[in-house]
This record gives sequence, structure tokens and C-alpha cells, in this order.
Amino acid sequence: MATKSPEAEAVPPPKSKKTLLIVAVVLVVLALAGAGGWIFLSKQHAAALDDEEEVAAAVVESKGPPTYLPLDNMVVNLADPGGERVAQIGITLELTGALEVEKVKAYLPTLRSDVLLLVSQRTADELLSREGKEKLAEDILAAASRHFKPAASAAKRDKKAAAKDGGNGNPVRGVLFSSFIVQ
Repeated sequence: MATKSPEAEAVPPPKSKKTLLIVAVVLVVLALAGAGGWIFLSKQHAAALDDEEEVAAAVVESKGPPTYLPLDNMVVNLADPGGERVAQIGITLELTGALEVEKVKAYLPTLRSDVLLLVSQRTADELLSREGKEKLAEDILAAASRHFKPAASAAKRDKKAAAKDGGNGNPVRGVLFSSFIVQ
């Protein structure tokens, strides 16, 4: 009988080509995934930088003298139980420039309706606090912004014009209260 030598048992069998091929494929897939992730993140970072530039342009634009557009006073029933509380509110819109007045006037009926709906959802206690008034002003500004957002394709074509209007095409810069009576 032939006996096996100890040297023959100590030598590991050679690795198969299949294992090497699998390892190579896994490494290629990982490299491609890493490259794809890097490209994706760099595009997001570039988009974030573009947004920051637009905001900076809006800040530069907002340094000019503001234009104000007063709205008629509004009397609104509040959402208090019993429905006996009312608010009389005078609002003045702060615009980005004098050229925007006509643009905003075209939407005044819709803006007034939005304001009436927003105020009618509040209670007297909410409106009597400073935080409640500030929240209402933010909500009115957000409602006004909806009407002036440009279409996505128009925004891509003319980013300079969008930055001139405050970065989002919205001519309304702020909401100010000229009178605020809750009864």
C-alpha cells in the first residue's frame, strides 16, 4: 500500500477559478455602487449650492426699499365654541418692488379668500397671543406664495429671473398687520 507523505497532506488544494471570478465580480459591483453614490451625492451638493446662491440673491434683492399693498379690513367669525367671537384684521402685504403691485392685485380676491379661511380656523385665544399672530402671518405668506410659484420648467429656463423675484417668483416678501381687533 502506498502511504501518503506528510508533505502532500500539508499543501492546501489550489483555489478554484470560480471563487476568484466571484470575488472579482463582487469588487466590480462594489466599485460601481461607490461611484454611483459619489455621483448622486455630488449632484445633491451642487443643487444645494444653487439653492444657497438663490437665497443669497434674494437677500441682496430684499435690501431695496419695500413696496406696501394694503388690503381692505376684514371681519371674520372665529372658531370659538358658540361662534360669538369675531376678529377685525387689517393686513398690508410687503412686496419685493413697485413693479410687482399689479401682479399681486390680479390675485387679490383669491388672497383675501385665503386670509378669511385662515383666520376663521383660529380661536380668539390663539389670535390674542403674539405667537398666534406670528403663526397667522407665516400661514398667510405661505398661502400667498402658492399663487406665485413658477412652473418647474420655467424656473429651470430662467433662474436669474427667479432669483430677482426672491428666489421663488413670489413678489410677497412679508405680511404686516395694520389693525388687529378680537371681540
